Amino acid sequence: MEAAPVPDGQYTAVVYGLIVGGRCAEAVSLLSRELQRSCRSRGGLSLLGYCHYQLQDFAAAAECYEQLVALHPELDAYRLYLAQALYKAGFYTEALRAVSPLLDLPAYQSRVLRLQAAIHYAQGDLPAAKSLVEEALTAAADGGPGAAENPSERADAEINLGCLLYRQGRHEEASSKFAGAMQVLGYSPELSYNMALCCYAAKQYAPALKHISDIIERGINQHPELSVGMTTEGIDVRSVGNTMLLHRTALVEAFNLKAAIEYQLHNLKAAQEALTDMPPRAEEELDPVTLHNQALINMDSQPSEGFEKLQFLLLQNPCPPETFGNLLLLYCKHQYYDLAADVLAENAHLTYKLLTPYLYNFLDAIITCQTSPEEAFYKLDDSAGMMTEQLRKLMKQVQEARQNWDDEAVKRAVNEYDETLDKYVAVLMAQAKIYWDMKNYAMVEKIFRKSVEFCNDHEVWKLNVAHVLFMQDKYKEAISFYEPVVKKHYDNILDVSAIVLANLCVSYILTSQNEDAEELMKKIEQGEEQMSYNSPDKNTYHFCIINLVIGTLYCVKGNYDFGITRVIKSLEPYNKKLSTDTWYYAKRSFLSLLENMSKHMIMLCDNVIEECIQFLKQCELYGRNIPAVIEQPLEEKRLHSGKNTVTYEARLLRALMYKITGWAP
Repeated sequence: MEAAPVPDGQYTAVVYGLIVGGRCAEAVSLLSRELQRSCRSRGGLSLLGYCHYQLQDFAAAAECYEQLVALHPELDAYRLYLAQALYKAGFYTEALRAVSPLLDLPAYQSRVLRLQAAIHYAQGDLPAAKSLVEEALTAAADGGPGAAENPSERADAEINLGCLLYRQGRHEEASSKFAGAMQVLGYSPELSYNMALCCYAAKQYAPALKHISDIIERGINQHPELSVGMTTEGIDVRSVGNTMLLHRTALVEAFNLKAAIEYQLHNLKAAQEALTDMPPRAEEELDPVTLHNQALINMDSQPSEGFEKLQFLLLQNPCPPETFGNLLLLYCKHQYYDLAADVLAENAHLTYKLLTPYLYNFLDAIITCQTSPEEAFYKLDDSAGMMTEQLRKLMKQVQEARQNWDDEAVKRAVNEYDETLDKYVAVLMAQAKIYWDMKNYAMVEKIFRKSVEFCNDHEVWKLNVAHVLFMQDKYKEAISFYEPVVKKHYDNILDVSAIVLANLCVSYILTSQNEDAEELMKKIEQGEEQMSYNSPDKNTYHFCIINLVIGTLYCVKGNYDFGITRVIKSLEPYNKKLSTDTWYYAKRSFLSLLENMSKHMIMLCDNVIEECIQFLKQCELYGRNIPAVIEQPLEEKRLHSGKNTVTYEARLLRALMYKITGWAP
């Protein structure tokens, strides 16, 4: 931001006025212009460094303090400021080098010890950080050189100890340290956030959200100028910038943690709202954690942007430690196995630092599966074996804790058991997918049967067992696995995947349980009507997809007259039901129909042919802006925009229909 010209004799007053008013960006512009004329001005450099620090441009602040240290080596304060700026900018080695000469000065010893502890903590060297924190606490207790002169100094050391306890997984003890510090220092948004983080790590989401709510409420009441929630409401507001005021409110951290909690609870819309509720900033001003969370939470709707953000973050220092693992998992999810292998090879130094042995072995097996499925299966089998043993041990711990009436131990053991079970199920599904892709459904069923001891109540396991039974025409057994899942969500039936409901309906029909099928379809239809009433602009496809699957089933059985008519009816009204997914099912039935007609294996009634032609005309009319195929986000060769539409494919199918039937267009 360009500062206005300053009248003669008022330069100092204007600069300090801008800083006091929180307009540090304007002060930076003014000071930079002045320093071009007098580059060795101690006052100018000092104020410029301070302003850059307030704007959280720590690298620029470090440059100013580096010049001051060179110009005034006798002033030790500038060396401390330089070290702090370097630490904040992520230059840890340089920060340690800058601050070490101050350790022998009694006036600075306490602050130097805390800064060194923070640097080692950021580097992941917890033993060194702990040693320094304990040294600072001892100095404060003994009243030696650099000892704390007031309770706040000791509270700071207790906060550092709490951070160490958090990293060691001792979340409850860490939270008590932060609570104790807050009693000494008074309410602090940063400490409240720390306690929320401890609750989150312990999977205690309700108290975590309570702390977050306190932070947000205070932020809104005390600082309405930060425009909390304005972006979500669609109000166009200017960026509030990365000021120290914003940092002190802990609003960004609170909203990020709220988004993480909602994401863990599978409330994707609430997670997205949490990110848009935070004070508005330009994209280039976003911190790494916000950028990471945006990429992750919006990956389904904006995969290309999500991959770009994660790739960018991986090149930054520091970056959120979860970035590396999440990028690799998302590459594998979108079947970019070569890219995942490249990232692993190029960042070998991060592999042991940021990936757990479980995650590394899992990713290694998934990537290996593309070239050697048999080898990948055995790698996954080794992981599954280790987790089986771990699950048995944890089950024993739960039983012992219950016998001892130790509720806290039970809670910890159950949480650890659930986490391990989720990992085990992921490995199991990866094993099953190897044989699923080979269409060896009997082997998939065998893999699932072996895991029944642990997975009997796991919903993902139940659904996949049901799917593999369905594919083997074991409809009665499939019903016994589908039904409990559907009944669990019966009051919110649309929360169940459409394909699960469709498979259950088909299973009912093929086992002559037509009344059950009709009742389920009626319930789904009522759910869609209610959804349409509550959210008129929101399209739902459950009932449509069920009818498409039933129609497809009849086509597979050779009853095209009924099957293709069912497919056509399922997409009415076209403006609400025609989408990329529904078109995918419909066109497969039409292609099968046309193939059999061209081979003279079936004959259709004229009225059904007329229905087909009218249907395809409607698809041409309503499908102009609907992509026929969802393109992969990182594909270099893009599909032709005019050809990748439902309209284009519907026109091709209609032309084939005319050619095969001999009807005139």
